[in-house]
Order: sequence, then structure tokens, then C-alpha cells
Amino acid sequence: MSDTPATENSILRNTFMRYGFLFIIAAFFAFFALYTGSFLNGSNLVNIVEGSSILLILALGMTLIVALGGIDLSVGIAFDMGAAFAIVAMKEYDVVWYLAVLIGIGGGALVGLLNAFLVVKLSVSPFLATLGTFFIGSSVQRIFTNGGGPISHRRVAQEYRDLAVGDVYGIPTEIVIAAVVLVVYFIFLERSVFGKRIHAIGLQKKAALISGIKVNKYVALCFILAAATCAIGGIIGSANLRMFTPLAGFSYLLDAIAAVFIGASIHPHGRPNVPGTLIGVLFLGMVANGLNLMGLDFNTKDALSGLILVGALAIAVAQKKLR
Repeated sequence: MSDTPATENSILRNTFMRYGFLFIIAAFFAFFALYTGSFLNGSNLVNIVEGSSILLILALGMTLIVALGGIDLSVGIAFDMGAAFAIVAMKEYDVVWYLAVLIGIGGGALVGLLNAFLVVKLSVSPFLATLGTFFIGSSVQRIFTNGGGPISHRRVAQEYRDLAVGDVYGIPTEIVIAAVVLVVYFIFLERSVFGKRIHAIGLQKKAALISGIKVNKYVALCFILAAATCAIGGIIGSANLRMFTPLAGFSYLLDAIAAVFIGASIHPHGRPNVPGTLIGVLFLGMVANGLNLMGLDFNTKDALSGLILVGALAIAVAQKKLR
């Protein structure tokens, strides 16, 4: 009988470690469903998923870098470059829309190439390297736009515009694109030799080197791939607004980081993972949508969002420590 309290504590502890954050998600979902009459409407749930699509794309790029053992503070710059290269190519050079998409992805990849050069060739830590890229990219955008003015292209091709506002068999195109990126990342990061090597580098870089993994090659490839992925988000954003807005990608940075670490808290071993990142993104989208439906003013909503985000990350850290 004396072991019963200890056994119960152990069960509670193990349950919290494995499912703590899922309980929190369920609690918020129930709260918003009861407090706001329209939260459970089918159209609203679709809005949550669609509104989370761009963040999911950026968070997947971040997941790749965090799994590698680094961090990428320049995902917003890659987002911006994807939008800028595509819009400028169509507006100034009359490039057909699908080539503009490829050019936009290439513009994002250039950001990743700079990160790869700093990290691999100059041995700069990923934090400092991507922070430097952020400052460089921010300055370039301001210089190019004479202080930060948007570049509008109202006559953008309808096919390009449909990347944001169109649909595929009734499913919003944003969701379809995000789903394709999600599946690709899941296969490569969770179900392939490539993904196993990325996780091996993230867990123990020296051991990966000893085992024969070409660490520098994988690091460079991951930074380029992550930036190119984030550029896809920028292209969708520019298709929606029909313009490039300097530094628009910065607004996604903290949420992308939060989604990755929330997702890692759900993993049995506390590792960044694609399904967990998806759950983290949907949680953040649900909270933002629920607070909007509650009719809170802008400042109160932002304050509550920040408190919820900090609380979520604190629980994620607590779960990791318990493991």
C-alpha cells in the first residue's frame, strides 16, 4: 500500500510526459468551442487550416534545421526573397508566372546558400550566421525599395494569383501546396536514409563524422532546402496580396520556432518531427482564430497570444526535462 502514491505519481508523470501538450490543445479547443458559437463551423475550421498554411511551410523548413542541431533566424528573409524575386520578375521582365515561381524559389535558395557558406566554410554558428543573414537581407530589402515601400503588381497572372486564392477540386490551393510540402518533408525527414542522417548529425555531430556521414554536405544542403521551402511561403503570400512587402516574413519567425519546439515536446524522445510541427502550427492557428472570434481588441489579443505561446513553450521544456 505504501507504494501506491509513488505508483500514481509515476503514472501521472509518464502521462504528462507523453500527452501533456495534447491535453492542453484539447482544453483550448473545448474552450473556444463553448465560448464562441462559430468556432466549430466547417468554414471556420477550414479557415484555421488555410490560415496556417504559410506558417506550416516555414515551420517545416525550420524543423529541418533544428533537427540538424541548429536554428535559422533568416526564414523570414527567405520568405521575402521568394516574394520579391517572383514579383519583380513578372513586373519588370514580363516573365511567365510559372518561371517566376521557380525564380522566387531560387531567390530563397540564395539565402540558404549564404547561410551554408557562413556555417560550413567559415565555421560560424548557425545562430550567428542566420542572424547575420537576417540583418543583411533586411538592409538589402530597404535599399532596394527605397526605405521599405511595397512593390505592387496588380496585373499579375491569374494562375499566379490562384496559388493563394484558387482551389483544387474545392480544396483551397494554399492547403494543397502546404500538404504537398508536408508529405515531402515527412518522407524525407521521417522515412528515409536522408532523414536518419540529419537526425544523427543533430544528436551527435562527431559520431556522425566518425560513421562516415559527410556532415558539411548535409548541413549545406539542409540550409539551402529550408530557405527554398520558405520562399514557397513568400510566393503564396505575394500571390494573395499581388505585391512584395519588405520584411513581411519576419512576422512568421517566432511562430515557426514555437511550432517546432511544441512539436518536439510531443515526440517520445523530444526530437523535432514533421507530425509534431503540424500539430504545433495548428495549435497556434487555433489560438489566433479563437481569440479573434472572442472579439478582443488588438492589444489584448496580442498580449494573450504571447502569454499562451510562452506557457506552451514552458510546458514543452518541462516535458523535455522530465524525459
